[in-house]
Amino acid sequence: MVFRKLPGVSASGMGLRLSQKFVFLIFLSGLVTLCFGALFFLPDSVRLKRIFLSKTETQPVTVGSGSGSENDAREHLKRPKEQDHPRAMTSTKGDTSTKLKSLSRKPAVSREATEERLAGGRAQEDLTLSRSKTESATVPDSDANWDTFSYDKFRRCLLKPPLGRDGGRPSDPKTTERRDKVKEMMKFAWDNYKRYAWGKNELRPLTRNGHIGNIGASIIDSLDTLYIMGLMDEYNDAKQWVQSSLDLNSNGEASLFEVNIRYVGGLLSAYYLTGEELFKTKAVELGEKLLPAFNTPTGIPRGVINLGSGTSWSWGWASAGSSILAEFGTLHLEFVHLTELSSNPIYTEKVMNIRKLLNKIEKPHGLYPNFLSPVSGNWVQHHVSIGGLGDSFYEYLIKSYLMSDKTDDDAKMMYYSALEAIEANLVQKSPGGLTYMAEWRGGILDHKMGHLACFSGGMIGIGADDGAPEKRQHYLDLAAEITHTCHESYTRSATKLGPEAFRFDSGAEATATRLSDRYYILRPEVIESYMYMWRLTHDPKYREWGWEAVEALEEHCRVESGFSGIRDVYTMTVSHDNMQQSFFLSETLKYLYLLFSDDDLLPLEDWVFNTEAHPLPIIRKNKHDFHEKSTFFLSFFPL
Repeated sequence: MVFRKLPGVSASGMGLRLSQKFVFLIFLSGLVTLCFGALFFLPDSVRLKRIFLSKTETQPVTVGSGSGSENDAREHLKRPKEQDHPRAMTSTKGDTSTKLKSLSRKPAVSREATEERLAGGRAQEDLTLSRSKTESATVPDSDANWDTFSYDKFRRCLLKPPLGRDGGRPSDPKTTERRDKVKEMMKFAWDNYKRYAWGKNELRPLTRNGHIGNIGASIIDSLDTLYIMGLMDEYNDAKQWVQSSLDLNSNGEASLFEVNIRYVGGLLSAYYLTGEELFKTKAVELGEKLLPAFNTPTGIPRGVINLGSGTSWSWGWASAGSSILAEFGTLHLEFVHLTELSSNPIYTEKVMNIRKLLNKIEKPHGLYPNFLSPVSGNWVQHHVSIGGLGDSFYEYLIKSYLMSDKTDDDAKMMYYSALEAIEANLVQKSPGGLTYMAEWRGGILDHKMGHLACFSGGMIGIGADDGAPEKRQHYLDLAAEITHTCHESYTRSATKLGPEAFRFDSGAEATATRLSDRYYILRPEVIESYMYMWRLTHDPKYREWGWEAVEALEEHCRVESGFSGIRDVYTMTVSHDNMQQSFFLSETLKYLYLLFSDDDLLPLEDWVFNTEAHPLPIIRKNKHDFHEKSTFFLSFFPL
């Protein structure tokens, strides 16, 4: 049919003159040359090469229910691991080759030296090009390796340096002094942990020993905090412990939620900030160990897992063996990044399967109850809370959208739909004019707000720009009102620290009326909202409120050998609980440090914080690819 449309060609297609054949062959060979030239010389054309050159095709993965889920996990784990990949044998920070499996101590490096080696420029680009040529010749033709992660490329995708122009140091002397105080608190907490509880999960500062567990929760949680504060000796000690002592085969009960947000999140954050391949390798290895928890009829993971055996089960206290919304709903950020680093789609598939199920099932009044059966996929109770058991599910919806460079429209839709339901059913105004988030129990409101729910001021604030344009100011106002209420829960106590939960009934407003709610365990959520609201508004009151919290922590929680929670915030004769929580190092002190830093330290344009305050970068992969390819074409065809 093509030949019939050419002049001088008979219906049979066999009547070309010699000169016409010659012209036609020249045209055809030029077209083929152009196509294959573009195919093989465009940047990042590995995907296209694979389409034409691969000899085998991997079967698509089905994430479904029943025993098939277990088989899917096993099949994905058969793919080459990241540390076995030729790329993993080369340091991304220089041209020195290093084997990741070696546990010999590396020389300690300063943060400045790390930043210098990771800086962009022609030399760095030449090094990247050299690596890509080597990889294209040695990477196996496997579906797991068609889009290997490039740390150099990731760094070029950032809009600003992660640590700012001068480490985020403010120009105002008063703010600088306050920031330095927070850094001193971190060093004091860390030094005592190292002295009395090294390798244990947490420090008991009164008895000067470690809390149960030997997988170094405080070490992993502190890696990025130490790094951004410039405490490099301490950071190098933590890195060495990860290299030599982190046990990923620990037998015993482990929370899927805690392992993900603390260990996977902390290791991912440390890798993205420093470029240390060690952290990436450990994060991916640990991610693999979490996959058996998803082997349920619905793909909803169970809450507890044994990292050694892979056995998983539900919490004994969870109603009817259910899984918890805030646990299975707080995996998305980390799992998407595990896919980015490992080129293994199973992590993204697992969390997208969760989202698919949540979209399918009926939601009472548009709300998400806290308990879901991993067997039937149905809600077990109609208890809804923006605090404990539900909180970070909503946080991860808006942050998934932001982390995707605002391309994850499904997460956006789910977040704003949930927020509408929350406003319609849970947001209340007290007689005294305080806005708060009540809890919902089968249609009956419980006028209680937990300290954990105080993160929601910051959450609503960072999502204000991307909802309906006419609601932008409304969302900012709502965020400010909730943050103000949480501040009131602090100012209405004798210690100026907030209780675990506070009520709005029987004449009480923003105060704990039950003895069991009067404790404070160094929680970060109120300070977290201060930090976000400062970044969004630059209202100086948020820094003042943060400094009030610093003074209260120093007066009531600092003891001789660390920091401790207190049992009653309403009495000046404090009783300490003898626990320096690891999230105090990861979240509370980090958010305070950021509050008193310039906005270019971990700028929100580039970073999203997971629910343990570990910063993860926004994924701009497609934009960067487009920029590279556009530059290539424009060099030949300028506009």
